[in-house]
Order: sequence, then C-alpha cells, then structure tokens
Amino acid sequence: MKSITTTALLLVLSVFNVNAAEFAVTSPQFKSGQTLHNEQVYGDFGCHGGNLSPELNWENPPAGTKSFAVSVYDPAAPTGSGWWHWMVFNIPAQTNQLIRGISASNQTLPSGAIQASNDFGQTNYGGPCPPEGDKPHPYIFTVYALSTDHIPLDGNSSSAMVGYMIHQNLLAKTSITAYYQR
Repeated sequence: MKSITTTALLLVLSVFNVNAAEFAVTSPQFKSGQTLHNEQVYGDFGCHGGNLSPELNWENPPAGTKSFAVSVYDPAAPTGSGWWHWMVFNIPAQTNQLIRGISASNQTLPSGAIQASNDFGQTNYGGPCPPEGDKPHPYIFTVYALSTDHIPLDGNSSSAMVGYMIHQNLLAKTSITAYYQR
C-alpha cells in the first residue's frame, strides 16, 4: 500500500511539474522594485539619460517555446493607455539574453529579431521619461515565451499590434518592475 501511495504521489508531481524551475527574468543593472539608473533614462523629450537598454537574462522557459518577445511598458504614463517604451519580437528560442545597449544597433539583436515602433515613434528602446514632479512610474520589463517561431509583422508595426499577436501565441510570461521619477 505504501509503495502504491508513493508511486501515485510521484505521478501527480510529474504531471503537474511541481519541481520545475520557474520561468524568470533578471537584470544585472537593477533588481525588481529598484530605481532605474540614468543610463537607462531616455535622452530626449526633456530627459537627459543614456537611453541604453539594460541587460535582460531569462531562464526556464516552458516546454514548447518557439520564440520570445520582450517589452517595456509604463502603465502610469498620463495617456489613458500607458506608454510602450520597447518591443522586440521574433527572438529565437535558443536565446536567453539581450545584452546591455542592444537596442542601439539592430546588428546586435539575435538573428531574425525585430524591434517594433514604440510610443516615441522609434524602433528602439526608449527609456523612462515621466513628467517632471510626477510620482515614481513603474517600468515593467516582460519576457514572453511564445508558441510560434515567427510573428508575421515588421518594424513598422505598433507595439499594441505586436502585443495582440503575442497574446494569441502566449505560453508564459515573466516580468520585473523598476521605477523612475524626475
């Protein structure tokens, strides 16, 4: 009886993948809940930062992941719909990192990856630049594991359209949130 119970428990644990490591994203430039550095802040629009995307590393994507997408979003922007700061999609499944400053040159993106238009009207990383004197804004860095190897859009696509396609093919997502205020 004891061996049947143990076997049944092991079977249940394997079915629910209880011991599987969690899909997670980290950055050496900041930890979730911390303030972003001036290096990541936008370099225009009244802001005077370096506008360099932080390094992002992710691990333990779910089985069946065929590609990734990465976004940076500020839900507190005073637009009524938030602000898309960065959207990269069609990142190959074998990729587990975007290096610091990668958005400054499409040549350093993983092969096939595309940067969509952000709300600054550019196809690169656009760092934080909240209104002066406003409360700290959250900047949500999200990595999406997708069930497709290719989203059929190009760099002229809006981040909202890419977001729609991401959610049609989403297996899992993981986020870290940093803050910035000026």
